[in-house]
Amino acid sequence: MSGWELAAVIFALLYLVLAVRQVIWCWLAALISTSIYLVLFFEGKLYAESGLQVFYMVMAVYGWWQWRYGGAQKSELKVSLWSGRSHLVWLTVIAASTLALGNYLANQTDASLPFEDAFTTSGAIVATFMTARKVLENWYYWFVIDAVSIHLYLERGFVLTAALFVLYLVLIVIGFLSWRNDYVAQAHE
Repeated sequence: MSGWELAAVIFALLYLVLAVRQVIWCWLAALISTSIYLVLFFEGKLYAESGLQVFYMVMAVYGWWQWRYGGAQKSELKVSLWSGRSHLVWLTVIAASTLALGNYLANQTDASLPFEDAFTTSGAIVATFMTARKVLENWYYWFVIDAVSIHLYLERGFVLTAALFVLYLVLIVIGFLSWRNDYVAQAHE
């Protein structure tokens, strides 16, 4: 555990708390946290997770833009749902990319836990896009991804980050309930 990991955890926690409340500044907290994690994970030989941090940095800008201007008439974005077919397509993409990336990491690098690393990375790409578009079901995806991430981080010695992800599991439930309430309220407007 380092001071840098502590800083990354604080900003990551701030991101999720603000995202639960649908406060646009969550994306700035995400940008800061992911910048720190990029270095930490690369040093820990979690290469897919390192690459994921670059993606998160780009998505922080995209998410801010979407939440600010992604709604009808360039208004604030509202919570929405995906169809069952959309979920089937994206779950298939996650499974296929996990196998492809996991095989690559296992055979071409010295990556630690290549398939878990590949799964959390592949799933997080889809879940982050869902969050940026305010798709309610993103919370289901995050719950599974974060549960697997706890093991991944403990194995690589990121104890504080693993503890953060345990807290994330609680916040994910709160986030889902909050966003669901907003979705229901929107339907009655």
